[in-house]
Formats: sequence, structure tokens, C-alpha cells
Amino acid sequence: MFRFENTIFLYLLTTVPILIIWFFIVLRLRKKTLQKFGEIKLVNILMPEFSNFRYKWKFVLSTIALIFLILGIANPQIGSKLKEVKRKGIEVIIALDVSNSMMAEDIEPNRLSRAKRAISKLIDNLGGNNIGLIVFAGEAYTQLPVTSDYASAKMFLSSINTDIVPVQGTAIGKAIELAINSFKKDDEKNKALIIITDGENHEDDAIKMAEEAKNKGIFVSTIGLGSQKGTPIPIIDNFNRKDYRRDQNGEVVMTKLNEKLLSEIAVAGGGDFVIASNSNFGLDQIIETINSMEKQEFENKIYADYEDRFQYFIALSLFFLLLEIILLERKNKFFKNVNLFKINKI
Repeated sequence: MFRFENTIFLYLLTTVPILIIWFFIVLRLRKKTLQKFGEIKLVNILMPEFSNFRYKWKFVLSTIALIFLILGIANPQIGSKLKEVKRKGIEVIIALDVSNSMMAEDIEPNRLSRAKRAISKLIDNLGGNNIGLIVFAGEAYTQLPVTSDYASAKMFLSSINTDIVPVQGTAIGKAIELAINSFKKDDEKNKALIIITDGENHEDDAIKMAEEAKNKGIFVSTIGLGSQKGTPIPIIDNFNRKDYRRDQNGEVVMTKLNEKLLSEIAVAGGGDFVIASNSNFGLDQIIETINSMEKQEFENKIYADYEDRFQYFIALSLFFLLLEIILLERKNKFFKNVNLFKINKI
């Protein structure tokens, strides 16, 4: 297990692209300044010992040293000792719709981004519960098996987008079926499945699968995204221009919330149905239901001890900084007249 102890320092890495932009601005200003004295080639002749190549490499080495320094300050650590811990909770699987309609902007900034933000908040409030992630469109796939590793859950969540499932559509039933097979089979106590979608199901019998899930001790809740009046699905073309998805006849495709279906799925699955809005996503109600369920005991292996690895990154930072100091801006007097590409005339 790899982690950073002081993750807040990683924000300092945002200074790297700023420094790169600043360096190119300096190079440009320097070039303009030299042009005031005459043609660049002639000015370079007047500065025979100055090496523009070395000047740039000194900046590269300094930047690399800075990156390793920041990583070292953040203190990377490697888990060195596993121990088993027992805790009580329930298993929660979130099935997230990643079809194209989830890019609709009737919920800001769009349905998918808002859902991911809400799921991240849910992970922070899971307590001792285990979590798994499923993504679905025309097919359903396991994004993260049921785990107590919340850091991994957030990492996998951040990588979710509408291109992650190659087959378009909205197969809610397949997502429920995959969730049924993803829960642990050694305990028949309460489990929870939360489906986040706009409900435009065109593929299968989701209500039947929800009933099957309930019979196996899995409570199915649904969160509906979108407006009932419908909204277009935005797309960005190759020229960064905004347009909307259209059908074969050139008409703009409208996507709307299927409230009736999602309500029926929740009833069949014994769970809650909530309509998300910009002000309230609806997870609080579902979390309250989850917390009231009978808990089961989990045995999880977690890393109890971590070994610091900052010293390696600090050493690399010092190494590249030393190279930067050794590398002078002026040409080496022993090699300044060496030209490997010079053609001798006979």
C-alpha cells in the first residue's frame, strides 16, 4: 500500500506548470532584448562562451529537483505490516449510469459530475461500511470490487467517464444482476445497492431483477437525475464548439428523467427512491436507511505500520540540484571549439 502522509503539500506541484510558463516568457523577453542590440547571430558571436542549451538544461534540472523536493516533503510511505481488524457494517454497492445522457446539464455542472461529487461525499460518511462501484450503460462492469479501502474507491471514482463503457444504452437490469453477483455470498444479512441514473432504461427488465435482489437480502435504492420535461445532451466538436446530440433525422435528442420506472425499481427492491436536485442530491435519506440496517461483522486486512520513503526523494532532489549547480551557463573552454558535425573541406 502506497500513500502520502502529508497530501496537502502535493498542491505545490501546481507551481510547476506556472514556472514552465514563466520560463518561456523569460526566454521570449530575453530574445526581444537581445534583438535590440542587433541580429541574434551577431549578438551570439559577441557572447562566445554563453550556451543557450546549457541555460535551458539548468532550468530543466531545477524543475526536476523541485518536483522531487515536493514529493519528499509530502512524505511517501509504503505499508509494511498487515493486521486483521474486525468491525461491523454493511456492504454498499453503487451502480452509476455512464451513458451519454448523463452529460446533460439540467443538474449542474452535469448529471455525471454531480453524481461523482455526491458519491465522494458518501464515501467520506460510510463509517465502517464496505463499498463497491459498478458502472453501466448498454453493459455493466465492476469498477471496484467491494472493499474497505476508501482511498482506492475515490481513486477509481475519479477515473469514471462516459467512455469507460464502450456499449451505449442504459441497462439497469444488468447492473443489478452484476451487483447481486458482486456481494459476498457468505452472509445473507442486509446489503444495499444504490443505483444513480436518469432511468432511461431500454435494455432489460430492471424491476424483475430488483425483486430478485430483494429476495437475496439486497435492498435496492434509486436516485433519479434529470428533469421530467427533458433537456438536450451537449457535445463538444473537434473545434471546441458546443452542439447537441442529434438523431438520424437531425433532430436534437432530448433526455428526461423516468421517474415512474425508478420508483417501481425502488419499490420492488425494498429501498428508497429520491429525485436529485442542484441543492439536494438525496443521499442523506439513503444513508439514514443504510445506517438503520442490521450490521454484519467484517474481517478486513489493513496496513498498521508504514515506512517513510521521503529520504529517497530528497536525495534525488539534491542530486538534480547539484547537477544544476555544476552545469554552468557558459561553455566549457575545453570543448567550446569541438564541432562533431563540422565538414572539413579538402
